[in-house]
Amino acid sequence: MAQHLLTQFQDNPEAWTRADCILERSNSTQSKFFALRILEKFIQTRWKVLPAESRSAIRNFIGNIIVKVSSDEETFTREKTYVRKLNMVLVQILKQDWPGSWPGFVPEIVASSKSNLTICENNMNILKILSEEIFDFSEQMTQAKADSLRKCMCSQFAAIYQLCKEVLDCAKKPELIKVTLETLLKFLSWIPLGYIFETDLVTILCNKYLICPEYRIATLKCLTEIGGLCVQENYNYCRKFGAMFTCAMTHINKMVPLTKDFESCYATGIDHCDEFLLHLALFLTSFLGAHVKVIEEKYPNPKLLINAHIYLLKISRVRDCEIFKICLEYWRSLVQSLYEDYRTKLIDGNMQAEGQHDSRARKFLYKDVLTNLRLLMIERMVKPEEVLIMENEEGVIVREFMRECDTIVLHRNMKEVLVYLTNLDVKEMERIMTRKLAKQMDGSEFSWTNLNQLCWAIGAISGAMSVESEKTFLIEVIKSLLTLCELKPGKDNKAVITSNIIYTVGQYPRFLGAHYKFLKTVVGKVFEFMHETHEGVQDMACDTFLKIAQHCKRSFILPPTSDQPPMINEILVNMESITSSLSPCQMNVFYQAIGHLISSEQSYTIQVRLMTKLMTAPNTAWIAIMDQIRQDRTSLEEPTTIKILRNVLSTNTAVCASAGPIYGIQFGTIHADLINLYQVSDEIMEAQIAEKGALAVKLPKVRAVRSIKKDILKLFERYVRTAEDLESLTEGVMPGIMNVALCHYRSTIEEARDAEVLNMTAALLDRVGPLASMKVPCILQCLFESTLTMISNDFCEYPEHRLGFYSLLRAINRRCFKALLSLETSTFKLVIDSIIWGFKHTMRDISEISLELCYDLIQNVSRCDTATSDAFYQSYYLCIMQDVFFVLTDTDHKSGFKGQTEVLARLFQLVSANAIKAPLYDVATVSKPGMSNKEFLYDYVSELMQNAFPHLKSAQIKVFVTSLFEYNVNLVKFKTEVRDFLIQLNEFAGDTDDLYIEEKEAELEQQRKAKLAKALAIPGMVKPADLPSAMDEDGGS
Repeated sequence: MAQHLLTQFQDNPEAWTRADCILERSNSTQSKFFALRILEKFIQTRWKVLPAESRSAIRNFIGNIIVKVSSDEETFTREKTYVRKLNMVLVQILKQDWPGSWPGFVPEIVASSKSNLTICENNMNILKILSEEIFDFSEQMTQAKADSLRKCMCSQFAAIYQLCKEVLDCAKKPELIKVTLETLLKFLSWIPLGYIFETDLVTILCNKYLICPEYRIATLKCLTEIGGLCVQENYNYCRKFGAMFTCAMTHINKMVPLTKDFESCYATGIDHCDEFLLHLALFLTSFLGAHVKVIEEKYPNPKLLINAHIYLLKISRVRDCEIFKICLEYWRSLVQSLYEDYRTKLIDGNMQAEGQHDSRARKFLYKDVLTNLRLLMIERMVKPEEVLIMENEEGVIVREFMRECDTIVLHRNMKEVLVYLTNLDVKEMERIMTRKLAKQMDGSEFSWTNLNQLCWAIGAISGAMSVESEKTFLIEVIKSLLTLCELKPGKDNKAVITSNIIYTVGQYPRFLGAHYKFLKTVVGKVFEFMHETHEGVQDMACDTFLKIAQHCKRSFILPPTSDQPPMINEILVNMESITSSLSPCQMNVFYQAIGHLISSEQSYTIQVRLMTKLMTAPNTAWIAIMDQIRQDRTSLEEPTTIKILRNVLSTNTAVCASAGPIYGIQFGTIHADLINLYQVSDEIMEAQIAEKGALAVKLPKVRAVRSIKKDILKLFERYVRTAEDLESLTEGVMPGIMNVALCHYRSTIEEARDAEVLNMTAALLDRVGPLASMKVPCILQCLFESTLTMISNDFCEYPEHRLGFYSLLRAINRRCFKALLSLETSTFKLVIDSIIWGFKHTMRDISEISLELCYDLIQNVSRCDTATSDAFYQSYYLCIMQDVFFVLTDTDHKSGFKGQTEVLARLFQLVSANAIKAPLYDVATVSKPGMSNKEFLYDYVSELMQNAFPHLKSAQIKVFVTSLFEYNVNLVKFKTEVRDFLIQLNEFAGDTDDLYIEEKEAELEQQRKAKLAKALAIPGMVKPADLPSAMDEDGGS
């Protein structure tokens, strides 16, 4: 009840008027927080509606409370959390009023800081928050406002800097010094560089505060921020950076000498050593990452540079994942830089000997560091995603079921470092790995962890060596591991070694493809491991065989000599014994692998023979079950029968996915049986539903039969995506299943309808397009309204059906648009209403498909003849626009910003370009019947916005609507204008991150493409499994 009353009070638009009474009279901290929260929300959303005098009064009121509480040290210490909230409210006022309505803020806060130490301390906190709000969290402000505040902060910074400097020069109070250092830290990323390098600030930080244990972490943070700054090629500043680094490292060597045991020091946490090492890592990586080349060039004495890298090597061995990631990022940038220099100057060196010498000199400078880094990377290597077994807390080897994304990313980054290190010096990497392998063999370093890390590192450098070096190295590795497997007794030992053999060989398809005998030996060993009963080993064996099959296809298909058959023949002959120990899921992986091999065969006749041989066992089981069902339909209800059928169907789906068009031979064999089986399953289900109603759907027997139907539909969907003869697909293959599935979908109860019917139909229309146009009315008759009744009551029930429904509409619009236009008016209106309903969903995938569908539909209409397009616009233009504005300004739909603005921009483009000839308005209801659509739309949207957001001034709305007409052809600018408008609305006073999601995703995708292109140019950088297929075949065969 109390919470309900508080919520009611908070939601009252006049609640803010009582905040002053609560703050002055209440003794409850919670009540004061509540009042400040209400006041803060008011300032963020409705501040500008107040007259200037009222705003000034509130501003002074909050300022006076802050001064009162922070004047007394005891009160200030006791009420720190309360003061922090007061500071936050004051900063919200500053964001609204400064500098325009409060130009004297900076002089005032500087002057008040000199009156009292605790006031000064709190003022530093205010300045810190203000800097964060302006420079770090400015996405919650319009672009113009953020730019204005930044310029103002920079122009008035001299007084603030002088205040900080006075504190650092003269203050004795630890709390004040700490908060000043913390505040300075927030300034360092944006203040003019002269404040840093043309003053004695750096000297004070290094010589006065870094050496003091109480302030060294805060000081290191400041030095880290400075160290990460880029100064172009300013010689004077570069010299200052070098001096700062020299000074800092001199003190660090005294504070934490290299003789100290960093690992034990970190583990015990004595003297905050753990926190210090973290920030030391950040300082070194930040500084070296930005200026390592400057130090190399300007400071010819390498001792300091190597000293810093030795610190990083020691810190990297500390058992803390976050610290290791920080160091790893720097190691990656260093070895990448060394490799790029080496590669560039090696090419230039063919023409310029001097360039080659420079490259060697730089490599030589880091020779010892790189040797130690190679050891570090091997000894800290984390598990790759291909390895499916792990050591649990009891020291037992078990199957891993949850793969940690963090570990996968870490392995990828470590792999990059190892690949660069290998390319820089192949022989050294080979020497280190061979020596560590020998220590595994003689037992001096043998442990599961050590062996795993070594093998994971060996797998990581696949492709980085030359073909000849790789051959020699890998043969030695595999022979040693096989010998080790024989030498080490115990099931767990063998499981660990086996998993490492499987993983290692799977990473070297280039070598396997080029060495047939070794490939055959390895594949034989993988087949052996398919009988290994230890958890996870069989899965790894099947996955490895699939990868080898994908990347060495031709080696299995081509005969090794004129008198020897291809390896695939032997595999097919012995397939029953090879797969006898596999589970159904593992069996499917095996069949999928063989499908890949068959797809690479060039001869159609041989393909047919191989496909027939591959599917012999599944077809034998299939025919037996089909005969059984024909004799006795009830046999389909037997669990054993269902299990066999599902296995056969999933095997067919796996082969269809990998074998490609040749699978049509097998599909033709079972096509009629599939339709018959679907009908029988359907009849069994309907009989149970007729007897027991909707509850029947939940019965185990019915669920089992239904799973057969779903598997059949998935197989048809997969085949649709694979088939090449589209006419045969449309007229011969699909009508049978479509007739049965669509009719049942329409006639059965909601609970028994399968989303797979929608997915299969959408896939068919996507594939055959206009060939199926005549079938669209029938498809919609069976699927459209039946599904619409299921999903139109809310936004959450039947999520799979929703996705299938909108995928189907998208396929019809894209591929059969003429059929869509030929629908009856009532049906077409339902389609439009469904699209609008779709983009009102909060489920991102549904709203995105619907917005994309809406945009494509408008595009298709714009290409029609004038009579058709004008009729569409007159009927639907305004309702689409109104509903797009609804979701655009609703906080629950922020993730759809990209699609919303694209649709909106297109709608405005049509009117701006006068592409709509007929009036969008009803001539009989407007005051100016002859006005243009542009005039009408301007007034219509203005009124729409004013009615929806009465708190906005008409001038704001006028500017916004004008910008919609002005910038609709420039989508980037259009989106910026819309964002700024949304931020002005009170609904968007909170988190606005989703408004920028498109830019963030586009940036990530661009980075991904650039990174892949760069990685492909470096031997071994891209895992064999991730290589583009053409490159992979070239390298693997």
